Amino acid sequence: MKDDDHAKLAGVGRRIRSAREAGGLNLHELALLSGISPPALSLIENGKRDLRVTSLFRVAAALRVDAGALLEDRSTDIAPAGDLGGEGYDLEDYG
Repeated sequence: MKDDDHAKLAGVGRRIRSAREAGGLNLHELALLSGISPPALSLIENGKRDLRVTSLFRVAAALRVDAGALLEDRSTDIAPAGDLGGEGYDLEDYG
């Protein structure tokens, strides 16, 4: 993998982790909400695994952010911790 490609993947991974933490989710909770395994999400967050477009949209939907905000640095599109528009995450169905 080219250095430039790795840097892009690492940036996307950092933004996913940042959005996950801002939403108060741990890796396992995001895995449940997105349908992507925790090990795969960990590799993605660390820039070691490429992300399919369909997976990107599933992660973005689970994080309640615009997929474009995860692709490029648009930190204003990622809600700060606790700002979920009055609605929290419902993980009851994932027990």
